[in-house]
Amino acid sequence: MSENDVGSCKLSSHHARPDSGSGGVASEEFTLQMQGYGLTTAEILYRRPDRKWLLQSYLWQNYDLFPKFPKLQEFLAFWQAKLDGPLFSVTVAHSRLIKPADFKAVDGVFRLQ
Repeated sequence: MSENDVGSCKLSSHHARPDSGSGGVASEEFTLQMQGYGLTTAEILYRRPDRKWLLQSYLWQNYDLFPKFPKLQEFLAFWQAKLDGPLFSVTVAHSRLIKPADFKAVDGVFRLQ
């Protein structure tokens, strides 16, 4: 399976690079984040084509738009059209679905005794 077959499901590995005169060029991932994309991870459980009773896991990760996830939808459409293993379930984690609790700085501490 070539990289072109699965759309843009592979993260690029380049980082910000110096540019002559402007001080640097933003990475593709940073540019996507500025457009509203967030890192999305999907755990895809599928049935093995040769052993239908056996489930196997595949992890997919890319920058995608919440809540419709168009890149994930494109990948799943590719999977269903081109691959033999039927999908069983897809679990999605996205920065807008799960994030750490917010903490605020305080000026003082009150102790209860």
